[in-house]
Amino acid sequence: MSRIYLDHAATTPLDPEVLDAMLPYLREDFGNPSSVHTLGQRARGAIDEARARVAALLGARDAEIVFTGSGTEADNMAIVGATLAGAAPVDGPARANVVTSAIEHHAVLNGAKGLSRATHEVTLARVEENGEVDLQDLEQLVDHATALVSIMLANNETGVIQPLGEVVRIAHAKGALVHTDAVQALGKIPLDVRRLEVDLLTASAHKIHGPKGTGALYVRSGTRMAALIRGGSQERNRRAGTENVAGIVGFGKAAEIARVRLLDDGKRIASLRDRLEIGLMEAGRGTVLRNGSSNRICSTTSLSFEGVPGEDLLIALDLAGICVSTGAACAAGSPEPSHVLKAMGLSRDRVNGSLRFSLGRGTTAEEIDRTIDAVTATAERLRRKRSSGALTSRTAET
Repeated sequence: MSRIYLDHAATTPLDPEVLDAMLPYLREDFGNPSSVHTLGQRARGAIDEARARVAALLGARDAEIVFTGSGTEADNMAIVGATLAGAAPVDGPARANVVTSAIEHHAVLNGAKGLSRATHEVTLARVEENGEVDLQDLEQLVDHATALVSIMLANNETGVIQPLGEVVRIAHAKGALVHTDAVQALGKIPLDVRRLEVDLLTASAHKIHGPKGTGALYVRSGTRMAALIRGGSQERNRRAGTENVAGIVGFGKAAEIARVRLLDDGKRIASLRDRLEIGLMEAGRGTVLRNGSSNRICSTTSLSFEGVPGEDLLIALDLAGICVSTGAACAAGSPEPSHVLKAMGLSRDRVNGSLRFSLGRGTTAEEIDRTIDAVTATAERLRRKRSSGALTSRTAET
């Protein structure tokens, strides 16, 4: 029986059309896009076309898209680059501090931590029980020394969509820039940077059936940023280094496909997500939906299974041919409980008993029904083993 993949928040399978678009730039059109000869100009033209496609998905201008090596790099580029620029203003007072939230991706949290503690202050806003940032707390933290407010658009573990409009209002009222990590929202909900009114936005190709190793940062026209990678004049002097032409082309094609399929895919995937949640809630003793009251993207749900360590359930499901996760892929192997679920106020047992299911374009109703049956049976079997003392998990010991 074929394997069921329900970990699309970690990565997505490469779309065959994306692969076909990339192959020429791994074979015959191998030129350096900075070269002036024909092969170089073919590569340059391909990058320009891809930039236009990514910009169209975001409602941005072509010149506002900076290609990077990953979403993580784009997050770091936004946080560090904008904050360093704010600390050395052309005119006006210096702004050196960053405000973010307790549920951000590690790319944001650790990127902010990398700023010098001697010259930059990083503060974390609390979140509500439903997974949304506490706007009252955020408003108290943002002041006239804040250079940047970074709040994700959709959470990578719960799928909860953040009240970004209010975040922008709070930040801009104090003169701070706003960055949003939209990696999980990209291709799931319509995005228009003009309506969002953000200054910086992170995107990643491999979350929308594009290649790994390619990301992008939207930088609103006129936004000052310090370059993190210095060398040549690539990406309008914002990110030096020879471009990953094939990866960028793949990102562009994936963005084009996502733009066409966004609404239809979203409705179908949301229906399957609801089917999964209802099936597990009805069939599984102690299954608790952690984010049902919040606005969220179509694909991701976080569920807690009473009396069953999530890591043990994940391994058992993997052996049964079902791929899920206990949280962010970047935290795999970490003995620490999910910082997202902890910030939402869940008990340690609930956090350790949680799984993330993230659906995608290829998910079918038959796979969802098989998953409901497998999760229900496996969770009950593990509960019996645990109650008999035959099961001791690493998560239970941490």
